[in-house]
Amino acid sequence: MPSPTPRLTIRHGRLIDPQNGRDEITDIVLEDGRVASIGPVDAPTGPVMDAEGCLVVPGLIDPHVHLREPGQEDKETIATGAASAVNGGFTTVCCMPNTNPTLDDEGRVEFVHQQARRAGLCNVFAVGAATKGRRGEELAEMALMAKAGAVAFSDDGCAVADAAVMDQALRYGAMTGLAFMQHCEDPRLGGGDMNAGTLATELGLKGWPAVAEALTFQRDVLLCAAQGYAPRYHAQHITAGGVVDLLRQARAAAAAAGHPGRISGEVSPHHLLLTEDACADYDTNAKMNPPLRTAADVAALVAGVADGTITVLATDHAPHTAEEKALEFSAAPYGIVGLDCALPLYVEALVHSGAIDWPRLIELMTATPAELCGLTSKGHLAVGADADVTVIDPDAAWTINVNDFASKARNCPFNGRAAKSRATATVVAGRVLLCREPQRLEGLEGSAPAADGPALAAVAAQA
Repeated sequence: MPSPTPRLTIRHGRLIDPQNGRDEITDIVLEDGRVASIGPVDAPTGPVMDAEGCLVVPGLIDPHVHLREPGQEDKETIATGAASAVNGGFTTVCCMPNTNPTLDDEGRVEFVHQQARRAGLCNVFAVGAATKGRRGEELAEMALMAKAGAVAFSDDGCAVADAAVMDQALRYGAMTGLAFMQHCEDPRLGGGDMNAGTLATELGLKGWPAVAEALTFQRDVLLCAAQGYAPRYHAQHITAGGVVDLLRQARAAAAAAGHPGRISGEVSPHHLLLTEDACADYDTNAKMNPPLRTAADVAALVAGVADGTITVLATDHAPHTAEEKALEFSAAPYGIVGLDCALPLYVEALVHSGAIDWPRLIELMTATPAELCGLTSKGHLAVGADADVTVIDPDAAWTINVNDFASKARNCPFNGRAAKSRATATVVAGRVLLCREPQRLEGLEGSAPAADGPALAAVAAQA
């Protein structure tokens, strides 16, 4: 990345740092890529950002995105995905290994990190495949990938179906100290077009039962318990109320055994706000993997976040071309993009609903994903921490418009949705990469930072 801004003072914002118990109106100084000080500054030197009326929080982290490079650059690249992240207020993302070729060796992990450095936007870390080619048959070189900088392991896009292989993957993953992120889906029951039920039958679409998710999760929890909770296990994009109940029980059992936090789970914005009814008109932007489920499931997910059962928020950003999503429902690929617009969707589902408050939301988007991925210098704003900061205007009213996204893709069911709250500035390693209100920023030499998605997309295209 280019050299960081030598010194930047962000003033008068509401600084929320859940990991360190901070929630106060104050100033923060960033210098040489680190947090230099926190507290009132009488006479700041260098560039100054006025954050009055805004939240100043640790840079948002998304531990579950698909950046498609290598092999599917027509959908997204590491550069355009990083630009999409910055546009949405994310300073760090972790990309899944279901690329072509698969991220299943140390060279491919290094390639991701090299491309991220070349783009010079947000931090991008690779999640390595647990098995070669994600075929679920033979373990990949997990130790070498960990040494190359992989932050977790996953065969995301499909589960490791064989229990013996999964047992091995958990054991070897535990040796590296990295988490295993599981796409919970029994392949013999999963893989349908939408949630199994009356609506799927009426639409003539193949149903995907929630029990497919529950079976894999429960098997994995038993394997983790048999290994004394040595593995760090994380269930991705939970959709079913029954799995929330199972996760609640599993976390309690691990804590009772003296290993709190060894099992965790995440939820995505679309599963918090949409139900299977979004599929009623065959809109392929409502085709997800795992699928949208019922209103009862949505309520259970929100309750799981509220009571601390679900501890991570992740977008599962999944870009596709317009041509692919224009296919008939059964033939179209699963997934939607989410980085550009996730923040206000989380706010709508969780804060405006009264389920949680702002500090808890920020924790779920910073400290807990940082812990999951072992990013000790990120997810908080203690002095000496990485100078990754997101400034949020909680009252910003806007309309989600896919044409303003920095991502290459436009497959999003939230296009045209009214939103409230938005990242107004994104700072990575002390560098202001996004500033939607330039009047708040004084003294920054050189070209003005990108102000919107299209500008960021242009920057990414040049990387």
